[in-house]
Formats: sequence, structure tokens, C-alpha cells
Amino acid sequence: MFAIVEIAGQQFKVQKDQQIFVNRLDAAVDSKVDFDQVLLIDNGGKIDVGAPIISGAKVSAKVLEHLKGDRVLVFKKKRRKGYQKLNGHRSYLTKIQIESIKA
Repeated sequence: MFAIVEIAGQQFKVQKDQQIFVNRLDAAVDSKVDFDQVLLIDNGGKIDVGAPIISGAKVSAKVLEHLKGDRVLVFKKKRRKGYQKLNGHRSYLTKIQIESIKA
């Protein structure tokens, strides 16, 4: 059984006991969060598609930790002009574990 759920503006394909990294959530570590923006549920071959979401469906998850992602470098250059620009950033992430999917 899997579901496609929208978490913090992005869509993820999730299964029970799966751990994923999402954009930083406003929740404490070891707390439980629920996501009701479920777009699709596959229950052993039986597929439910929302228009755009499935009413009554819910995905529950547990917040494991807050962390920063890997460093991303953004390099810009214009050839023969002497222009070079180097920027970088690290995204703030939250690691969650999916506990249940309810249709």
C-alpha cells in the first residue's frame, strides 16, 4: 500500500515505515503530524484518485529530527567578460517516518 501526499508544497510517494526528508516543518522532535492532502492511494491494486484530494484520507507521520541538507553551490560565469559569481546554500530539512496511511 502506498499513497501520494503533498507535504510542505511538494508531492511524495510514501509507504508505511518509510523515512523521508521534507522541507522544514513547524513541529517538535518526536511529535506526530498528520497530512490530509492525499492525492492518490493504491491499496493492493485498488487505486483511489482524488479530484484533487481524497476526502477523509490521512497520512500520519512522526518527526525524527531537524537537520540541514548538503551544501549546494551555484556558479555563474559569462565567458570572456571576467564575470564569475559563486553562491551556495544549505536547505533546512525535517526527517519524518510514515506511521500509517488511512483511506
